[in-house]
Amino acid sequence: MAYKNKPKPDDRSDNVEKLQSMIHHTIENMEAAEESLAFTDSETQRRQIHEKNERRRESIESFRSEIKDETNK
Repeated sequence: MAYKNKPKPDDRSDNVEKLQSMIHHTIENMEAAEESLAFTDSETQRRQIHEKNERRRESIESFRSEIKDETNK
């Protein structure tokens, strides 16, 4: 007997909540990374932390843009 996979309905009712949670966690990660700089002597590691935090800032901006799009629907 063949089973057909039925896709789940697209429920985006909690997208804004999920995006806000992702922003919160990303900010926490950024703060932890900044704190770790005090214990890092390697210039390479310091540069990597700064670069990663810059990517996190870009992600936060994207999340905020998505929230704006979701609330305008």
